[in-house]
Amino acid sequence: MVRSISSPASSDAGIFFGDFQLDRFRRQLLRDGNEVRIGSRAFDLLVALTDRAGELVSKRDLLMSAGRDVVIDEAALRVHVASLRRTLGEGRYIVTVSGRGYSFVAPIERKRRDGPSSSGYVPPPRPGRQFQSMPRLLVGRDEVVDDLCAVIMKQRFVSIVGAGGIGKTTVAGAIVRRLEAEFGDDGAVFVDLGAICEPGSVAGAVLSAVGCSLGGSDALADLLRFVADKRILIVLDSCEHLLDASAGLASQLFHARDVCLLVTSREALDVEGEIVHLLSPLACPTDDVPSAADAMTAPAVRLFLERASLAGFEGALSDADAPVVSEICRRTDGIALAIELVASRVGTYGLRGVAGLLASDLELSLTGQRNAVPRHRTLQAMLDWSFRLLAESEQRVLSNLSIFVGLFTIEAACSVAGVGERKSAEVEMAIARLVDKSLVWVHSVGDTVFYRLPDTTRTYAAAKLEDLGEIELISERHACYFGAFFKAIALEHGAYADIGRYSPHIGNVRKALEWSFSKEDCSIGIELAADSSPLFLGLWLLVECRRWSGAALTAITNFGGLSHREARLQEAYAVSSLHTLGNTTEVQAAIRRGWNFTRREKKHCHNCVCWLVSISSLRGSVTLKERWPQQQDAELSRS
Repeated sequence: MVRSISSPASSDAGIFFGDFQLDRFRRQLLRDGNEVRIGSRAFDLLVALTDRAGELVSKRDLLMSAGRDVVIDEAALRVHVASLRRTLGEGRYIVTVSGRGYSFVAPIERKRRDGPSSSGYVPPPRPGRQFQSMPRLLVGRDEVVDDLCAVIMKQRFVSIVGAGGIGKTTVAGAIVRRLEAEFGDDGAVFVDLGAICEPGSVAGAVLSAVGCSLGGSDALADLLRFVADKRILIVLDSCEHLLDASAGLASQLFHARDVCLLVTSREALDVEGEIVHLLSPLACPTDDVPSAADAMTAPAVRLFLERASLAGFEGALSDADAPVVSEICRRTDGIALAIELVASRVGTYGLRGVAGLLASDLELSLTGQRNAVPRHRTLQAMLDWSFRLLAESEQRVLSNLSIFVGLFTIEAACSVAGVGERKSAEVEMAIARLVDKSLVWVHSVGDTVFYRLPDTTRTYAAAKLEDLGEIELISERHACYFGAFFKAIALEHGAYADIGRYSPHIGNVRKALEWSFSKEDCSIGIELAADSSPLFLGLWLLVECRRWSGAALTAITNFGGLSHREARLQEAYAVSSLHTLGNTTEVQAAIRRGWNFTRREKKHCHNCVCWLVSISSLRGSVTLKERWPQQQDAELSRS
């Protein structure tokens, strides 16, 4: 069973921890039999903390415990706790959980004042933190829970790894409840390492959680002896900031043959025996305009609607609203915490109002439930937690990667986020570490490996890039990379027969064009518009093709050195205009201008023209070739 916390111990019990004895009856703190003088308020605080050892005690509860007959404020509370920590030993017994309260993490022993040391032992309250209450919104994870239950019973050591807020602790809680009967009296214990700051306190926190009354100087040795003959499931939650300490402890515990370990972290511990499960985001609808019935098959949509119903959303999902909800879920990347935070605002803003918040990048500041751990109350806090754990080089690379839209290759990342061969190697290593920490996701498309930042992470990292004052520099690198990339593949592949291979780059091409044409010197944009025009045409993005080729043609008059690009731009403009505007005089004029360039520079343009002619006939409409004057058609044939 999962251990819960009992009521405070009787005032007739002595409390022993380390070298100390807390005598509640005489209101004394003794060390090796000698009284240690602490103030009355500090004594009350120590009693309150030891009564709930292993548990997080909120500031409010402590203020009530220590202020029975006087009023004390949070500032005074911090002073008293700081004094207690100095008296007992910094970080050894009391840890501070920023913004939430304090926790007594050392193992304790309780004995009656009139009883012998051994036979008069009073079992301590079960100090293992309770698992979070069974989530009301466990959606789309049943199969994962079933699979991991089987793995734990067979392999004994599983780490659930994934991005912050993706639902690792929720899944862990469901697994424990599914396995309660398997562990009998010893049960399962939950250790929230997010409440621990010092690596040296990890073993002591687990020792306290398992209910061990041993109080020696070596917490790890005591813990290993205590669990050696027990069948127990130990859950180490939120290990990412204490990886080395958690890995060392888990490795030792794994050698106890009946101990099972369940770890949650944003990064694997990478130790012997560990089975890593990468927790995927909740699936979102794949169709841009799904029906309500189709949208409801996606777990992300079901979670959104269940949470929205708690926030005041009434009625069933309509076909008209299904695309809106689907887009919201896609924008949150299927991350459960993000979905719940956004859905909790539907009662206030409505579905379309919430979609507007996301379009304005305001999702990071939406607040969640007050009883959530601080790092999960907002997406901003969740990402702050992750960002602070990064090395400075990783922080900079993550910030630079925010310039990418959607998928990007490692080559693109190295070119944009680093300069020179040495810098490229550093960027590759940093990206590998960011992937390990679940901040960068990996996607395989065909035989190419791509990377991407989740949208919420990208929004957060973009703000960091702005703080660094390097947006313009990184934007220029980004545009230059894609300009060079499409120039190279145009020369190599000519006709773009395998257009789908390059479709993942479309978002970054748009971003590069937007930036380039916002500058006074838009030569990068002119070349990129020309070299990427077959991509827009091949994906049948005709309106966009007309927009960018038109913008480039308008600007090219200022760059006489780029006249060799004009033929391709004229052809792209003509074809896209033909299929969006019809056979207008403007289209015919563009065709003639393109043809004139073709005759002058056959080497550069002939293949492109022929390719464009074939593209124009794909839809079964009147072809570009048919609209050409007969004389020009004959000339093209002879050429």
